[in-house]
Amino acid sequence: MPSLLLALLCLGARGAERDPEPDEPWCPYKVGADGAEGARLCFRPPARGFQCAARGCRAHRSAGGALVANVLRNGSVLLQWGLRHWGPPRPPAAAALRGFALNCSWDGTYTRFPCDSVELGAACRDYLLPEAHGSVRYRLCLRPRYAPPRPAPPAQCVEFRVEPAAMRDIVVAMTAVGGSICVMLVFICLLVAYITENLMSPALARAAAAAPRRA
Repeated sequence: MPSLLLALLCLGARGAERDPEPDEPWCPYKVGADGAEGARLCFRPPARGFQCAARGCRAHRSAGGALVANVLRNGSVLLQWGLRHWGPPRPPAAAALRGFALNCSWDGTYTRFPCDSVELGAACRDYLLPEAHGSVRYRLCLRPRYAPPRPAPPAQCVEFRVEPAAMRDIVVAMTAVGGSICVMLVFICLLVAYITENLMSPALARAAAAAPRRA
């Protein structure tokens, strides 16, 4: 009996460590909410099931492992996060989580400039930066916000650089031109083979066949 009770306790502890995704269909957020007047409340659908493909995406993970920045080829950045790897153990009640605070900055030539800060609801587990500047190193820091008296854990930060738009256009153009050249070469080879086998004049064919007899 004691062994069965211990096993049930262990199973309960493992279940408490899971970080299931919220079932809410919308993620509420405010852009520029830190002291900014007129910040509007917006909603966006969550990007559930998104996976960063190697060909069109590059993932950058924070040191703690809770925050991931997926830099897409089109210049947008999808942030994803969870609570499993975030500092000290979480409280048993998920209602204590009020939301998340996202701070952004980027490196200039001589100094670092701030971006628009974002406040996200407790149901949010991802956020999309639609257009990031190319050749700029970004630093994004995310911190959960809990109801008192629980203090907020340390923020987790991720740094990345977006490929410049001109470079992306050059890569796409070179890929398209290279594919066109390959198709043209294949077509030329097939055309030469067709001409050699089917359009050779009968006179030339007979002369070529009679040449060894004269010799």
